[in-house]
Amino acid sequence: MDDIQVTELKPKKVSKFKRFLRWLLLIIVVAGSLMIWWKYFYVFGEGVKSGELNYVVKKGNLFKTFEGKLIQSGIRSKAAGSIQSYEFEFSITNDSIANVLMNNSGKYFDLHYKEYKGTVPWRGYTKYIVDEIRLMKEIER
Repeated sequence: MDDIQVTELKPKKVSKFKRFLRWLLLIIVVAGSLMIWWKYFYVFGEGVKSGELNYVVKKGNLFKTFEGKLIQSGIRSKAAGSIQSYEFEFSITNDSIANVLMNNSGKYFDLHYKEYKGTVPWRGYTKYIVDEIRLMKEIER
């Protein structure tokens, strides 16, 4: 009969430095994820803008997005002696909203939008995303 030697297996101890590095990495990943979410996906503000729809276009190199411009009533001056109208540039993620706007350029709209801190390529070029048409009517001239 063969002699069988039984030895106890002791779990390896993880050094304090490796444990520190694991916690540090976990904290960095969680903090980075929260920062990315806050910058690109947290809705910073929302509201309604009103005005005459100037245009809506679909453009982009890799991600085709809908971009539009609304001309608001009133005037402002960036420099002394010049007059400029208020313009609201926005992106649209919903195809049906974009098609309604494209087919009714030149009309008066109340558009509900969400504002983000940053832009992501598949959402559009601007940090303002129109998500609802509140009112559409002909302009009385």
